[in-house]
Amino acid sequence: MRAPRRHLSVIAALGSAALLLGACSTATAPAPAINSAPADSAAIPAGLEKFYTQELDWASCGGVLLCTELTVPMDYDDPSGKTMTLALNKRPGGKNAAGSLLVNPGGPGASGLETVREAVPNMFGQDLQRGFDVVGFDPRGVGSSTPVTCEQPAEQDAGRAEQFDPGSDAGIEEMRRDSAEYAALCAERTGDALGFVDTISAARDMDVIRSALGDKTLNYLGYSYGTSLGANYAQLFPQNVGRMVLDGALDPTLGNNEITMGQALGFENEIRAYMQDCLDSGDCPFSGELEDALDQLRELFAEVEAEPLVGSDGRSVPIIDFVNGFIVPLYDNSTWPMLTEALRNVMAGNVDDIQYFADLTAGRESDGSYTGNGTAAFSAINCLDYPMDADIPTMRAEAQELAQAAPTIGKYLAYGAVGCQDWKHPATGNPAPLTAEGAAPIVVIGTTGDPATPYAWSQALAEQLSSASLVTYEGHGHTAYGRSNDCIANAVESYFLDGTVPADGLTC
Repeated sequence: MRAPRRHLSVIAALGSAALLLGACSTATAPAPAINSAPADSAAIPAGLEKFYTQELDWASCGGVLLCTELTVPMDYDDPSGKTMTLALNKRPGGKNAAGSLLVNPGGPGASGLETVREAVPNMFGQDLQRGFDVVGFDPRGVGSSTPVTCEQPAEQDAGRAEQFDPGSDAGIEEMRRDSAEYAALCAERTGDALGFVDTISAARDMDVIRSALGDKTLNYLGYSYGTSLGANYAQLFPQNVGRMVLDGALDPTLGNNEITMGQALGFENEIRAYMQDCLDSGDCPFSGELEDALDQLRELFAEVEAEPLVGSDGRSVPIIDFVNGFIVPLYDNSTWPMLTEALRNVMAGNVDDIQYFADLTAGRESDGSYTGNGTAAFSAINCLDYPMDADIPTMRAEAQELAQAAPTIGKYLAYGAVGCQDWKHPATGNPAPLTAEGAAPIVVIGTTGDPATPYAWSQALAEQLSSASLVTYEGHGHTAYGRSNDCIANAVESYFLDGTVPADGLTC
């Protein structure tokens, strides 16, 4: 298997945007001290006045879109020190728009700019698009904001083609050397910003964004990892929460190992659901009963693990890239037929469809360039947000548990701690409950068949947040709003537009 610095990523394709989700981060911090403010404006944290009172200079950046940049402190404990730049865009609402609606697609590492540019027109109802200026941002370290920079395209291609054997101590040592080289490259090319791309800092940035937009409270829609940003924002600034929807939630009490196990089980269950649907279709490249077909799939994975496939462009597709490509269509059951066709082609000797999906997870274009920096940001944010134990016996025990619990996918999620072992900056995250006492009503949405953020995580976050209502979508796929049904759409849009909080326990 390939080095864990580029290990299995969890990806969501919402609309036309590729939204990195992966092993997701949570962290907590005490609320900052604040200065008093007039009753018609939100309070400004002490020492941050010059950031909170910025005036945004919006300029046209294609069609109806407007773009701008915002400055935030690199280190909120040293606001007079270095700064970082955040990139924002927006789709202006109608003439009676009720302020801004900030959107984050997840990750960590996904671009909010891309979401607003590409996905929002197809995912959001027209009334919601008219009712708010829909604003996207690339969080610190991501994309067009002060980015984490690690590899050039040729280096990233080479890294994706690598394959190691964690079954031996020598294989793990090779993985460690490779990961240490990658960590050193990230530190050299990113500089001091690499130590400040944690979730807490990004959540604090959101309050600067709110103020610069001229909104007293933050209206926010966060998907997947974006729910961690939203929940931490509510914990830090409960008095500034407006209307907030957290879709496909993370449980902030879970550590890295628990997150990994939850996702392994989630994807294993979704693979079973997909495979049964494939068999029932009568046009499936697998045969027999469900367990027979799953055995055939595992045999296919074993063959790729033993001998990587080669795409028509000559690039190698080793097992982790293959599995990354395999899981992309699992994020939405409407794309399951695409997975069936891709697997049928693999069995006929053509891996190009799977390679295309794997390229989507990495942000690789057909010309060999890479858009964004999702892989690098994914690593950097997670290494800061989660303490990880790279002790070999510990990792081997975890790998065994993953393989037993999720026999199809679990082994490919193991050994991720190696990727953070030699990271220049130690983890600062501290998984713990988030209550956001005093916040306005928050809506948490969970999907019963969500493979990337299991339904139980949404239940847990809704239970922790003091003002949360839980809405359940009974279905498959990752997240719900924009890809599920009218019941979810009406609940979300009525809440944002009219302030109608859906009943706790609503099931769609």
